[in-house]
Amino acid sequence: MKIWCVKIWCVEDDSSIRDIEVYTLKSTGFDASGFPDGKTFFEALEADIPDLAVLDIMLPDIDGVEILKRLKSNAKTKDLPIIMATAKGMEYDKIQSLDMGADDYLTKPFGMLEMVSRIKAVLRRTAPKKDNYILAHGLLTLNLREHTVMSNGERVTLTLKEYELLKLFMSNIGVAYTREQLFNQIWGMDYCGETRTVDMHIRTLRQKIGACSSYIQTVRGVGYRMEVNV
Repeated sequence: MKIWCVKIWCVEDDSSIRDIEVYTLKSTGFDASGFPDGKTFFEALEADIPDLAVLDIMLPDIDGVEILKRLKSNAKTKDLPIIMATAKGMEYDKIQSLDMGADDYLTKPFGMLEMVSRIKAVLRRTAPKKDNYILAHGLLTLNLREHTVMSNGERVTLTLKEYELLKLFMSNIGVAYTREQLFNQIWGMDYCGETRTVDMHIRTLRQKIGACSSYIQTVRGVGYRMEVNV
């Protein structure tokens, strides 16, 4: 596993702990970011999703257990691997978190080497199986390994942005994305209020996938999504 491209987010209100977590992860090759509370964490999730999150249970606004509950109830983040950071002696918090879908826990105070080791272990357990490189929906197939797309049995040639848009939709069937979210995730920059770029790429993508164009639905007043029932 090439950990240099793996994004780890740490939600911790103690700035000294958060800083050393992020520093340790970066020094061991991860792409790490820290957040002081649930509000900033969820704001960041609007634009991107990490490969794993470390959640402190005791936070100033939304506690870690509630954050975990929200993540697991959202189709967009339900498969996000989570490690909970719990206070020593809080056995109930550990059990509750694991029952709600957390993948592991760290008991405070914990060593940074233990944190890195547990993160790597969870990533190994939750990594997609080697044959999970085909995304299929109705008559549409996307091969992540070959970087190819088939629509109704015919090969489709897409630009990089069109391919990334289709991959995002097919990886999150039924999830509605605003134009701002699509712009941030696919173009990797702050949304500037210009909708034509997103709309133009959606239009050409629909044209190219032909018989499957109706799979990409316009959500009035919101943006776009890939239809669940096809």
